[in-house]
Amino acid sequence: MSMDYIPLAGVIGTSVVHSKSPRLHRYWLRRYGLRGDYVPLHVTDANLAQVVKTLPKMGFVGANVTIPHKVAAIELADQVSDRAILIGAANTLIFRDDGSVYADNTDGYGFTASLRQSAPGWQASNGPCAVLGAGGAARAVISSLIEAGATEVLLSNRTRPKAEALKTEFGSKVRVVDWVQAGNVLEDAATVINTTSLGMTGAAEFRVPLDGLRRGTVVTDLVYTPLRTTLLQQADAAGCITVDGLGMLLHQAVPCFERWFGKRPDVDDETRAAILG
Repeated sequence: MSMDYIPLAGVIGTSVVHSKSPRLHRYWLRRYGLRGDYVPLHVTDANLAQVVKTLPKMGFVGANVTIPHKVAAIELADQVSDRAILIGAANTLIFRDDGSVYADNTDGYGFTASLRQSAPGWQASNGPCAVLGAGGAARAVISSLIEAGATEVLLSNRTRPKAEALKTEFGSKVRVVDWVQAGNVLEDAATVINTTSLGMTGAAEFRVPLDGLRRGTVVTDLVYTPLRTTLLQQADAAGCITVDGLGMLLHQAVPCFERWFGKRPDVDDETRAAILG
């Protein structure tokens, strides 16, 4: 890479003003003394295709893709990774030297890497995994759990048909549980994952009964505002091992940063502090 060229990356979405990704990638660029920048890119549906075509011509080496463009990003890529196809969404675009666009999804990787770091000894095969929610994040979580060796995924969503659709896609390891019964599966689960926005600042409260939680169960919430959600607070009180949602955000960025800027960054206390600061 010649020194007259500064590699650029960014996050593409329609609500990127609150994204923590620019702060994270800029922190790593500074920390490792690398040239480059990472910027928020507000892009509407109507302009998405044109933007993805144009960015490589402007010195961009890639981009993250967030709501609502994760599904559309797959359609716009020349090549798509197996895991992005399985999840049905891309969160990462890599612009190759020949101008082609490669789409990947690092959300599932970020999810399992966060659990392995914050809950040492965690294995997907330790017992049933209870997944709450059946949106895009749940797809990434379920595919990574199955890949990591989960034998049973207990899936519960407020509207059952969405959960049934995921069962059809991911197969016999997924068992759908009615939302009113969601509290009951927590007793059997070795791992509990909230992929819904319930409990998030400004969203509806998390109302699933948690009295079934057992000591030693690994409980994680993909919500990271607030960092200690109601679910995590109650899980702490029950003696569970809790993992907050910030870890997934940090870990999913690691392979992206490495692909774009040529250095595999560390996720450590300093990184967390830089993002929370």
